[in-house]
Amino acid sequence: MSPGVVDYLFRQLVSGRPSEDVQWEREGIALAAQPEGAELARRLSETDIDALTPTELFHYVRAAQRLAAWAEDLRQAAVGRYCHAGTDTPRPGNQAI
Repeated sequence: MSPGVVDYLFRQLVSGRPSEDVQWEREGIALAAQPEGAELARRLSETDIDALTPTELFHYVRAAQRLAAWAEDLRQAAVGRYCHAGTDTPRPGNQAI
């Protein structure tokens, strides 16, 4: 664990609060609930992963996996469209079989 995480966990323990940071949940949508897209990508790219607790890191990894799967679906749809572009319309001078 990074020194920042150890310090955070120690401060939580001393104050009698739970080890998990729930403040971020009160401030906005959790990563687990953030829809796939540009906003999720922005949040992931701006996160300091060295400062995350193990639970937060788990949610970070899951969100990154969801974003990657979403991007792969977009890529596959674009490749499919590219590969089939123009095959539905008969070209001038050619007869459809």
